[in-house]
Amino acid sequence: MERVVKRIIPCFDIYRGKLVKGINFENLREAGDVRHLARRYVQEGADELTLLDIKSTPQERQQFLTLVKEIRKMVEVPLLIGGGVNSVEVARELFDIGASKITVGSMAVRKPQLLEELANAFGSSRIVCAIDAKEGEVMIGGGREKTGIAVLDWVREVEKRGAGEILLTSMDKDGTREGFDNHLTKACKGATSLKIIASGGGGTMEHFAQILTFGEADAALAASVFHFRTITIAELKIFLDNRGIPVRLEY
Repeated sequence: MERVVKRIIPCFDIYRGKLVKGINFENLREAGDVRHLARRYVQEGADELTLLDIKSTPQERQQFLTLVKEIRKMVEVPLLIGGGVNSVEVARELFDIGASKITVGSMAVRKPQLLEELANAFGSSRIVCAIDAKEGEVMIGGGREKTGIAVLDWVREVEKRGAGEILLTSMDKDGTREGFDNHLTKACKGATSLKIIASGGGGTMEHFAQILTFGEADAALAASVFHFRTITIAELKIFLDNRGIPVRLEY
């Protein structure tokens, strides 16, 4: 039986072809070169890479797609690609250029049957539903629009609709480096059988240990602590392994 390991996933938020990072989804600033960082993260042992296209125009969308193609040629780890997925056709374009999985967030709320269409077309294992949570409520539109939907209710719904995994981002914690939302993640794990990637708030190696144990997350995703080298993935994995948390160390 294959050993089930916890995954460490660096995230790239791409805006106008550049890597950016903010706090609570605001105040974006450039955070480094995507190509250089992608190569480094894979060398350090990243289990997957996530690239998200945020706020793009059609012209900028082409820049993003070109970037995904370049990263796919550079690395062999799975790529989770998101941003702008509003149809089977758009998803197919991403799979065609090298996505291993795609993520859909706001459009899944606006058009829940999209999850079913994507799962039917490509299989649930390749469809990740991104949920941006603020004070227990699902937010859409880059975190600017309230939905009135409780996070736990939506977690249950997306599983029924065919999603194969959840990318759960705590907007309250995003970019703060004060720790992941362990309680929210644990509650979501209790509401679904799907694997959950926890995002938002990772600032120390202890934070990662907490979300992967008490928070019961299957994977931890982070950006700024890796981009600005506060934590290296190699050091983090050794730390987690020493804590008895199963991670992939061979790379």
